[in-house]
This record gives sequence, C-alpha cells and structure tokens, in this order.
Amino acid sequence: MAFIFDEVQVNDGQFFVAENGKNPKALGEGEKKVKHSAYIEGPLQVGNDGDFSSAEGTVMIGADGNAGASKALSVKGDIDQTGNITQTGNITQTGRFTTSGKVTCGSLSSGLPKSFDIKHPSKEGWRLRYACIEGPEAGVYYRGRLKNQKIIKLPYYWKDLVSVDSITVQLQPIGAHQDIIVKRWDDENIYLQAQGGLPINCFYHVYAERNDIDKLEVEYEVDNPST
Repeated sequence: MAFIFDEVQVNDGQFFVAENGKNPKALGEGEKKVKHSAYIEGPLQVGNDGDFSSAEGTVMIGADGNAGASKALSVKGDIDQTGNITQTGNITQTGRFTTSGKVTCGSLSSGLPKSFDIKHPSKEGWRLRYACIEGPEAGVYYRGRLKNQKIIKLPYYWKDLVSVDSITVQLQPIGAHQDIIVKRWDDENIYLQAQGGLPINCFYHVYAERNDIDKLEVEYEVDNPST
C-alpha cells in the first residue's frame, strides 16, 4: 500500500485521507471526538481494479472474491436511506430497511417480472417461483365466496387504504344462474341482489386502487433512453 504522506493524517485515534486541515463535523473534535473513526475525501473504490471504468459514486464497491467474499457488500443491522436507490444486483436483507427516497430495482428497470422464489413445498430439491400480476395502478384485491348472504364485507382497513370510486367487482355464480347484480357499494360493503330473491351463492373478486400513496407514474421520460 502506497501513501502520499501530506494527505494522510492520524489524528489521535482518527484516520484521515484528505487535504490537510479537513475535519468532518460528524467525527467531532476535542472531547466529542469519535475515537477510531476514519474519513476519506473523494471517491473510494473497493474490490477489483477493473470493476468501474469511471468515478460513478462517492463509494464504489465491487466483489473480488478474495477469501470467499462473494458479495460486494454485507451489512448486519439496520439501514436508513434518504436518497434514491437504483438496484441492478441481488439484495438479501435481514435487518430493517427504511427509505424516504425512490427505489428502482433491477426487475423493474430490466422488464423482469416481480416475483417470489421459495423452497418447493412438495418436491424435494426443487424451488417454486411465482410472478406478480402487473398493471397500470397500485392495486389491491379481496376475494372469496358468498353463500346465503347479500353483503360482501370489505376488510375494515380498506376505508383508509383505497379510493371508493376505484372499486370494481366480479361475480361468478355457483351451481345455477342467479342474475346477481351489484346494487351499490361503499368503503365497507358491497351490496348484492339476486333475481326473485334467490339465495346467493357465488365467488367474488373485488379490486381497488390504493389512495395512501401517489398514483403510479406509468409513462415517464428519461434522460438516457438506452437504460
């Protein structure tokens, strides 16, 4: 390891790689000094020397595989994120992740489906992967069966979760045609009616758009069309 000694200082338990006189506020001074802390000015690259062709960020981390270190970054603990994240690799998160910025995952930017992948529940040595239904809204659904009743009771929290005007209902009668219609609905119930007062026996799907978040921006312009 080579040093330019006029840019490297050891300051009573603190290690600085920066211009002389730099003292980051977060590391403190005097009695408030954070011992055994370090500060590096400018872009920092960790990993193989060829992982990056230009300075893409303040910290650039690549996986070099030394001593079995297959991951580029391993964090045990909580992560607080206040900016935007663009994710093109895999993330395994076992702590708490809190973000106030925008998260763009590889599966979104590359057009791959959003999915879950689990150990197969029935076949030893296999895995099971399901993809999410996708559409131009942040939608939720509620499904089930209604028998000898006329009211579909929605989850109690839907009144604070969805826009009532966005609710749609699909009905599938069981056993015989019952000419079921939706009479009306509100943020708690779907009220049905069958021809001639016949007992209702049907499956139902109720869909709605979430109102607790901004509407999904379906089409948007980008600076670099190739990404």
